[in-house]
Parts: sequence; structure tokens; C-alpha cells
Amino acid sequence: MEEPSTLDFDFTQKGATKAPEPLNTNSGKEDFELKVHDNELSKHRLQNLADSKEVPSDVAHTLAQHGVDYVFGDSGAQWRMTKLKSIYKRAEETGVDADDLAIEQYGDLRAFDDAREEEIELERRETYGDGYVGKEKPSGELFQERKLEMGVRNDRERSDSVFSERQAQARTKDAGSGSGTGVSIDQTALNRLKAQMMKAKSRGSKDAGFLETQYNETLNKTLGSASNTRTVVLGAMDNRMLAGGQKGEVKSVDTKHGRERGLVEENEDMSVEDMIREERRTRNQLGRDGQRFAERIAKDSKFENDLEYMDENATKLAKRVQKSEINLKTSAIADFQRMNRILDNCPLCRHEDSNTPPIAPVVSLATRVYLTLPTEPEISDGGACIIPIQHRGNLLECDEDEWEEIRNFMKSLTRMYHDQGRDVIFYENASVPQRKKHAGMEVVPLPYSLGETAPAFFKEAILTSDEEWTQHRKLIDTLTKAKQGLGKLAFRRTLAKEMPYFHVWFEIDGGLGHIVEDANRWPRGDLFAREVIGGMLDKEPEVIKRQGRWHRGDDHRVEKFRKRWRKFDWTRVLTDS
Repeated sequence: MEEPSTLDFDFTQKGATKAPEPLNTNSGKEDFELKVHDNELSKHRLQNLADSKEVPSDVAHTLAQHGVDYVFGDSGAQWRMTKLKSIYKRAEETGVDADDLAIEQYGDLRAFDDAREEEIELERRETYGDGYVGKEKPSGELFQERKLEMGVRNDRERSDSVFSERQAQARTKDAGSGSGTGVSIDQTALNRLKAQMMKAKSRGSKDAGFLETQYNETLNKTLGSASNTRTVVLGAMDNRMLAGGQKGEVKSVDTKHGRERGLVEENEDMSVEDMIREERRTRNQLGRDGQRFAERIAKDSKFENDLEYMDENATKLAKRVQKSEINLKTSAIADFQRMNRILDNCPLCRHEDSNTPPIAPVVSLATRVYLTLPTEPEISDGGACIIPIQHRGNLLECDEDEWEEIRNFMKSLTRMYHDQGRDVIFYENASVPQRKKHAGMEVVPLPYSLGETAPAFFKEAILTSDEEWTQHRKLIDTLTKAKQGLGKLAFRRTLAKEMPYFHVWFEIDGGLGHIVEDANRWPRGDLFAREVIGGMLDKEPEVIKRQGRWHRGDDHRVEKFRKRWRKFDWTRVLTDS
């Protein structure tokens, strides 16, 4: 080993203090630079002032929204894009800012930003294809962003914001004063008034009695105002949960919290009549006992997922979570309003209130069912869709008359495709019943060679699509049951309308069915059938995965399909007679 040098050690003396290093302060020079805080409202304007930059007058006094005499993508679009690209090219070659060159070329920055906006829109149209719906004219969005970056706001915007602030202050002031004008106030102002009353009570203030009287008067006026009353009328199917009430099924929670909120609990001494009434009320309810058990577990904060805990608390977990009458009404109204929104936005429903036809093109119309074309891109050319006129969750909900017309369409379409030298299969995807989508049967023509092997393709796809262990049989062979004696009722007698399912018909009477137990493992939308049929037809992945939508307007496929369909259209008997 080599002895270290003494230069490597730093010898110190106990008690000695190290002299402080002198601070490098430049007190002789004063800093007169403008400092802009990050939280400053006019940060951009002050920063421009600090950098000795002035906001151009045309930017400060020019409105972002304005009218133009052209639309994006018209005959002059190519010339405008060439002009814009020349500015980018000159800026890259000369190193001059593109904004300065734009002012020389366009005269102002707003026209330059309009050209940039058109460039973005044309790129989006090229990327997303014909189905993309975007802007037709410049909206001034890019120019408005430029103004905000420069710290410029219009006087109109300032006045609008000041007006809204003053209006909010006036509402709060009116709510606090509680003037007897009889005008109702919103819930927020009412809550503030109640908070003032409770604070005065807790502090023992002399104004507590006055504030309480004021709050009660305002509350009565608000509740009694006709403008705040909203009546929702439920139909027979929507108020079934409320029919007859819950008398005998539940009992009130006799505590302060329970009396205030109207809480109820399960009545363990129910009579047979009460049990029958509850069964009728909750029949066909989604989830039923499984959902109630999940609600009980969710309310148990100490729940542990082991058998020992479940055995010890079996009595508590067996109790049902009962909803009060107010909660039942609230949930019924929410379901009713949700169903109305679905019906208003359904592309396959005819809207009676506005007398507007469905968005999907109607090729052939019967009394209860109509024929339309599938969305583009089609997985197989010349396909169709059989749709019930009334909004149904799945085809199992259809009545006998609707099924009679559905079978008539199936027979006529089979004859038409056989006349063209092709086979045909029908399928329905009802895997997500909670979404309440409009039911329909998809019609897909296939070559004869693939029509014979289609059952094998679908059988293999169904067996590999879901989990290995399931509660139901993976394959439900409705075609075999139809040949065994059920006939045309095989599909309706084998599957339950409350279950999510997928079914494909290889013949008019039946085919293969499958109960979808795990919706997360099942392909979204109509992707399962499209993948199977697309693999049979060697379609491109872009065509298989793209699931389009119906659009209102003329469809170029309708007339072509009607010419082939006219010879086999059974609905002509209804119109001719």
C-alpha cells in the first residue's frame, strides 16, 4: 500500500470559525426592469410592454368572427392553399417571421389565420374520409387565440363579463334581502340564506329569529311558485314499481335520521299477499336478487370477501336494501327521462310528434315492420336490415303480428338472393340490453360455398369468444330444436328476452344462439359478426372494424336495391289491395 500525501488532508483547529465569503452584491446598479407576475391577469400585454413590443392595431380592434364569400374546399381552395404554403416556404428560407410575411401578403393577420383554419379543416377531411362533418367557413378560432396570447380582449367581452358579475351580485343581494316581491330564487341562493340563519343561531345572534322567518317565507314562495313545479307523467310500464305502494313489504326506520329522510327497511313479517305483490312489482327487473345483494355489500363498510365473514354475517347480508317511496319515484322518473332521450335520438324510430320518418332509408314498409339498408361500409354487398317500427329492446319482445311480418321479409329476401345465385344468413346482436337500442335483424348474403360452412365458422367463433366456464351452455342450437318439433317457435321458446344474447339464423326457423355473460369480453357494437363474416369473405380490417351510422338524405344504394327487390316484395300485396 502507498501512504497518502499530506496534501490530501484538511487540518482544522477546534473553535476556529471560517470567515464568511463576501456576497457578490451589485448595489451600485439598480434594476429598473419591469417584472411581470405569473398570476397577473394582463400578463401577455405587460410582457409585450416589457419587451418593447406593441400589439398591432388591426389585431386589437378587429373582431374574430366575420363573414366570408367562400366555403372550405371550393374551387378557390387550391389557390388559397398555394398562397399559404408560399408564405411558409419564404419564412423558412429567409428566416423572417411568418406573421410579418402574412401582413405583406394578406394585408392583415385575420385573413392569414382564416387560411390556416382552412388548411387544418382540409387535412381533417382527408384523414377521416367522407363521413366526417366539420366546418364550412372560418370560425375565427385561431385569430381569437392569437388575440388572447397578446392579451387583447374585446370591449364587448369585458362588458359581458362585468354585466354577468353584477347580475350574479344582484341575485345574491336579492336572495339575502328576501324582499316580498313573490319572485322565486334558485337553490344556491336559498342555501346561502339557510347558512346565514344557521350561523346566526350557533353564535346566539339577535338576528337569528328574523333570519329564520325570512328563510321560511322565501322557502314557501319558492315551493309554491308555479315556475319551479315540474310534472312528469309516467305510463303503465314506467310506474309498475310504484303500483300499489310498498305497504306491508317495508317498515319505517324509527330514528331521527330515518324520519327526516323517510328511510325504510325490510319487513321480516310479510304475509303471502305481500310477497305476491312484491313479486309482481319487481318481475323482469334488471339484476333482481343479484343486484340487491350487490347493493347490500356496497353498504357494508366492513365487508370481507371470504367465506368466514359471510357465514358470520349471513343474516345481515340476506337483508334486502329497500328504497323509500321518494327514491322509487326519483329512479322511475330518471329511467323515464333516459328512455325518452334514447327514443328522441334513435335513427330507426319514426317520431310521431314531428311526423318525421326514420333517419335510415325505408326500402319497403309493412304494417308493423319495415326493410332498410345497413350502414356503410357493408360487410357484404346487397345486404339489408329488418326493423320493427315500434322501439323494441330485442326481437324476443316482438308480438305475433310483428314476427309474422319478419318471417315474410326473411322468406322474400331468401328468394331474392337465391335468384342472384347467393345464400343468406340472418343475425341479431342483443348483447347490451341496458342500452335500450332499437332491435333489428341484419341480413347478409353469402356465396353458396360459404353459406354451407357458415355454421362451422360461427360455432368456432362463439366457443372462443367467451370465458371457458359459464353458467349457461355456450351454444344453443335452435335449428335442431326447430327440426325436433318446435318449428318457427324454436328461437322464441329457447331464449329469454331478459338475457343478453347473440343469435344467427342459417335457415328461417333457427340457427345458433349464445348467452353473453361477460359484456366486457364480448366485442363492442356489431364487431363480433363483422369479424366472423369478414374473415369468411377476406375483407380488409378497415372495412370490418368501421361501423358506420345512418345519415339523413338520399342514399345511392336505395334505387338499385329496390329494382332487384321489386319482383320479390311481398308488401306490394298490401298497397295494391
